[in-house]
Formats: sequence, C-alpha cells, structure tokens
Amino acid sequence: MYAQVVVDVPTQQTNHSYDYLIPELLESVVVPGVRVVVPFGRGKRLVVGFVIQVLETSQFKRQVKPIHHVLDLTPVLNSELLALSSWLTQESFSFWISCLQTMLPGVMRSKVEKVAVAQTSAIQASSLFQGRPIIPFPTTALAQQQLAKWKNQGLIEVNYQVANQAHHRQQLVLKRKSLNYQELLMTLSGRASKQQQLMQFFWDHPQLKQISYQELEQKYQISAATANTLVKRGYFTKDKVVQWRQPDTGPIVNTQARTLTAQQQQAYQTIIQAQAKPILLEGVTGSGKTEIYLQAMQYFLQQGKTALMLVPEISLTPQMVAQVQGRFGSRVAVLHSGLSQGERYDEWQRIQLGQATVVVGARSAVFAPLKNLGIIVIDEEHESSYKQEDNPRYHARSVALWRGRYAHCPVVLGSATPSLESRARGQKKLYQLVQLTQRVHQQPLPPVQIVDLRESYNLSVQLDLSQPLIQNLQFCLQKKEQAILLLNRRGFSNFLLCRTCGQVPQCPNCDISLTVHLQNKQLLCHYCGYHCAIPQKCDHCGSRKLRFSGTGTEKVEQELQEALPSARIIRMDNDTTARKGSHRRLLNRFGQQEADILLGTQMIAKGLDFPNVTLVGVINADTGLASSDFRASERTFQLLTQVSGRAGRDQKPGRVVIQTYNPDNYAIQLAARQDYERFYQKEMNFRHQAQYPPYFYLIKLTISHRQRAAALKLAYQLAQQIKPVLQKREVLLGPTEPTVARIKNRYYYQLVVKYRQNPPLLQLIRQITNNVQVESRHGYLVSIDNEPQKME
Repeated sequence: MYAQVVVDVPTQQTNHSYDYLIPELLESVVVPGVRVVVPFGRGKRLVVGFVIQVLETSQFKRQVKPIHHVLDLTPVLNSELLALSSWLTQESFSFWISCLQTMLPGVMRSKVEKVAVAQTSAIQASSLFQGRPIIPFPTTALAQQQLAKWKNQGLIEVNYQVANQAHHRQQLVLKRKSLNYQELLMTLSGRASKQQQLMQFFWDHPQLKQISYQELEQKYQISAATANTLVKRGYFTKDKVVQWRQPDTGPIVNTQARTLTAQQQQAYQTIIQAQAKPILLEGVTGSGKTEIYLQAMQYFLQQGKTALMLVPEISLTPQMVAQVQGRFGSRVAVLHSGLSQGERYDEWQRIQLGQATVVVGARSAVFAPLKNLGIIVIDEEHESSYKQEDNPRYHARSVALWRGRYAHCPVVLGSATPSLESRARGQKKLYQLVQLTQRVHQQPLPPVQIVDLRESYNLSVQLDLSQPLIQNLQFCLQKKEQAILLLNRRGFSNFLLCRTCGQVPQCPNCDISLTVHLQNKQLLCHYCGYHCAIPQKCDHCGSRKLRFSGTGTEKVEQELQEALPSARIIRMDNDTTARKGSHRRLLNRFGQQEADILLGTQMIAKGLDFPNVTLVGVINADTGLASSDFRASERTFQLLTQVSGRAGRDQKPGRVVIQTYNPDNYAIQLAARQDYERFYQKEMNFRHQAQYPPYFYLIKLTISHRQRAAALKLAYQLAQQIKPVLQKREVLLGPTEPTVARIKNRYYYQLVVKYRQNPPLLQLIRQITNNVQVESRHGYLVSIDNEPQKME
C-alpha cells in the first residue's frame, strides 16, 4: 500500500503530494488525515507530512521510500477538511501545506530538530555528549568542528528528529474501588484522622468515582501522603487522567429560549427549512438576530447535528460565548487567538472527539473539526476582520460557504449593514434575503444628533469633546445611565510636532510618523513596533517647543476626566486589552455598572448589548473617510450604524451624538438615519461606475524589496506579464506605492487587477506564484491577495 503525502516543505516545487510506501505494520494506522514523518530529499532529513490518500499502486517509477513513523493514531483532519484544503490552496494562491497547517492548533505544527547520535560508548561519555546517546546539534563552531571529525571517522551520525509539541495536561486522581468503605473505616487507627476523613468522604459520596489529588489537598487539606497510604493498603487506586484546559469564560448562567416576534419567527422558519442555500439575515440593530441564531442552532442540535458560530472580534466573543453557553452549557467549545496554546489544543480535541457539538469563535474557528454540520452562523458578516491578512489569505465567509455546500447545511450571514457583495447576491437571489425591520422591544431607533465641529459654538475647552456631547454625558450621568464613546484611534495623539521647525518624529524603519503613548511615555510605530522615549527637545533644531497633535483614546480619556471628574471611565483599545482575558474583565465591569463610560476603538462598536446604555458618542466620524480605500464610505457607514445601535436596546430610550468635520457626507447622513437601502443604492452606483466589487473581482499583488528601484522593476515586469491576458473592460492599476510605502525597511509597490470571469488570468497568477520562489532568493517578497479587504 502507498500513501500520498503533502510534506512540510513550503516551496512551489514541493507543492504537491509525494508517494511513500506504507510499512506492513502501519497499514491499519496510515489513513487519510493522519500526520506521518517521512524521509525527504537526499540524506537523512525527516519532515512531517499529511496523508491525503491511500493507494494500492504508485505511479512513481523509481524506488519509493517508506514512511518512517506516524504522529497520530487517528486522523487529525477528516475527509471534509482534506477536500477543503485542496480547494483553499487554489482559491488563496497558497501552498497546500500552509492550508493544511492553518486548520490545526499551533502546537500541532511539529518541530524538526537536527541531532547528533553517538555510535560508541566512548563518544557517549565525552564532555560534549555527557552520557547521553543523542544531543541537539550544537550551534558553536568549536563543537561543530569536533562533530565533523567524529562523523568522518564514523563515530557519530547526524539525524533529524520530529518533536510533537501537542500534549495533554494530565492530573493525578484517586479512584474508588468496589469496597465497603464503612466497614474499612472501622479498621483504621483512631490517630489516623486524615485517613478516616478521606474514607468518610467517599462513604458520604457513593456516586463519586474519583477525585484529583490537587482538589483533595486544596479543598479538603488531605495530603498526597495520606492518599498514597490508603492506596498501598489496597483501598483505592491512583491513576493519571486527561485534564482539559478550558478557557475561563466566567460563570455560566442558564437561559431559556425567548418568545419570538412575528418577524423573528418568520426568519427562524426560513433558516430551519433551508437546504444548502445561504441566508442573508439583514436586521436593524436590536432586532434580536442572536436569539434567532440560538433557536436555529437548538433545532439542528436536536436533529443530532452540530453548529458553528463565528464572530469577528475577540472583544465580541465574551458576550456571545456567555449567551451560547447559557443555552447549550458544556457542549460549547471556544476558539480564538486570545486562548493559550494549551487551551486551544484542548478545545480542538473536545471538538474532534465529539464532546463539544457547538463552536463559537473568531475567524480561524471556521476550520473547527465538527462532524455532521447542521448550521453555520456568521455574525456581523460584513466585517473585514474575517479576512486573513497572512498566508493563506482566506476569507472566513468563503470558507463557511464552501463547508455549507459540502455539508448541505444553511449558512446564515447576519448583519444590520451587510457588505455590498453579500447584499448584491441577496438581490440576485443567490442568497435568500430575510429582513428584520423592527427592534424586539418595539423601541424606536435612537435619534442622532450630528455636531459640526467647524462651528465655534460647538467647541469646548476639551478640544476633542464638543459642548453638545459633554452636555449629553452630564445628563446621562445624572440619570445613573451609561454611555459608550467611540474613537477609532488608540494612543494619546497622532504625532509629536516641533512648533519651531515643524519636524515630526518618524519611524526609522517605516514611512510613518510615530504615535504618542503618554501612559508608557513612548513614541510607538503601529507597523513595526519600534518605540522610543518621548523626547524633551526636537532632534532637528533643539527646540523645546514640542506639541502633541491629533488625538487618540488615551488623550480623550484624559479630557473626559477633566470635563467630568466624577465619571468612572473604562478604556478599551489594543493597549488596555493586551493581557489574556482583559476583554472579558473590562466588559464584565461595565456590564456590572462599575463604570459610567466605555471609551474605545472599533472593538466596542458592534455586538455589545448593555441595557443601561442610553448614550453613544462618536468622537470623530471622519477618521475612516480620509482613507484611499474604495470601501471607506461603506466602512464608515457600517461603523456609525453599528455603534449607534448600542444605545437604547432595552426599555430606556437612547440617543446618539456624532462629531464630524464633514456633516454633509452621505455616509454620515445616511448612517444617522439608519437608511441602509438608500446607502446601498448610492454606493452600488459608485461601484458600477468605478468597476469595483461586486461588479468586478479583485486581485492585489504586493511586491517588496530592500531597494526601492528593485521593487519597482519587478512590479513593472509583472504588470507587463498580466496586461496581455486581460479581457475587454478588465483593468490593471499600478504599479503604485501604498499609503505607507516603506515598512520594516522594505519598499512596497502594488498592482491591482479588476477582472470578471477570466481563467487564463488566474492561470497566469498561479504561474507567478510559482516564479515567486525564484525571486525570493534575490530578496524579493511577492504576496498575492485574492479579493483583498484593504486597498490602502
């Protein structure tokens, strides 16, 4: 028998499967989806690979190498995920091995280590080996020189070992035996009080099968020595069992299904009656989309199927997880980047073993190894964070739609402001469009006040807070209600300006000014991470007249405290949520009304549901409009609509204040009216004229090199290759520099292709992917992004 194996050598030359002979002893173990260790190339190099297929014959004409050993006794990827990996490598122009690995937890990406193996006892006893038969290959020149001599003499061998990093955490437990513990209790000495306590504990709890040594010691103050004494007497046995590392999601509060409104009931019926056709659930903020998700998931779980739910941000996960766990309890597994490697591995294992039948998570959870999928839900489907920015550059929505077709299950795309691509597909009936136009509690959408920051009478002492916003905040605090304030820019200010010479400190590695972070007393580059202390004088002219210009969440927090001294403020941005679990802790504090104002970046703009929030303020609605991205207006409209929907979601009426220097902009005006239909028509007209999605597909090629001229030269060469295969009305833009042309001392140029159905073009792009490997040896990096979400 032969196995077709995709090896962990990410190059274009190896981007296919290789045939390996399956040793007779391993024939029952080597099946599609298991990982194996195989010899690769000349010499004794060992690499990890994935078995894709098992065949009775091999087409390879020369001698076929045998599999060295297996890493898994059962498949880590099922037939669905193997098929998905093949599709994904074509869709994302990525290496097959990269697509396979991205479906697994990080700890399952095994390390290959070079080792030296002693061939004689004398070498084993040397100072280098120190009695060990195998040592990691040393990095010092002296040690390597000695090993080279021994190798030439045949005294050592140099091999490769594969270290599997995936391990379960185990704990020691004390197990009950089929004995009469009441009788045995009488045989113990009166001085053995702890032994008596342990025997009495098991007698009092006849259903208890086992208890961990850790719990005995911490909860009941019974030592391991006491337990081991009774094990030696034959009263108990001790064993090691797997201890699942489950994410700390807080206490689970069980909830019951709520009575659906007429609109919700109609949407629910549409979902459970759907087959494989995607459903676009367009509902105004507060219309109860989450309850529809939960009840639809419950329906499919009762049919013996599983459910997958995606949310766009880690910050949304705590609230959504709480709601899903409240309905489905321990059947829920959580997958997102905020988990430790061990927690992620154990959650993945629970799903793989069928112990968890509901998965909630961010983008990568779309690869959860659920079997018998009944429903996939993508909440806030319009969010750009569903797109992976590194290889493989997949969009979670596209992957979910593929899995929906494979499993013949409904994929529910939910949003108050669907992406234009999804809404256009709903319009063409490729998706089933379901609309919710009313809020659950029949509360009207909150009235919106647009504050023109160009008018002097609106300004206050605090430069970033207008008079109307401060007055609304004061009114909110008087009524013991809460407010959410959005500013989509972290830090204290955008940049530091010398008022004498106009100099602005720049990042030495990137073409971008450094952002002021006053709390850490640092200037920070948000692209490469470079940081330095805030200078006392200008490096250019020596002047001490330095001024903080622009604004960020840290600065607004300071201004809020000055304007409203009694206000309790929680700030949520990347600086305050860097530590594990910080999203949940901050949101819990706000939910328990330990703060009056929640100030943050876009992570607070969507999905959050706090009954006492009656005011939403947008500090500057223009930050997204200044972008050169063709989606700038769409993103601004979505963000403003989403954050406005956080106000007045329960019984208390809400209100919204939007501060802007562009009060007449159509995205801001239509977001204030929550008029998605009008925005959709206006934006679609622009997209049609400018030949952008959903009327055209896009491919973005990004070329970089440490020398600007070299990057530009290759960009022109690629442009000349692409132009001949373009069809009528198809367009190639570039080469152009992106907004930030230099990052980490590499210079960047972009090509953007607008195309329709063009197989020769896609074939050429794949050929360019093949050639990239050669160019990379000369310092070039070329990335290809199919359907990019960021165009700056």
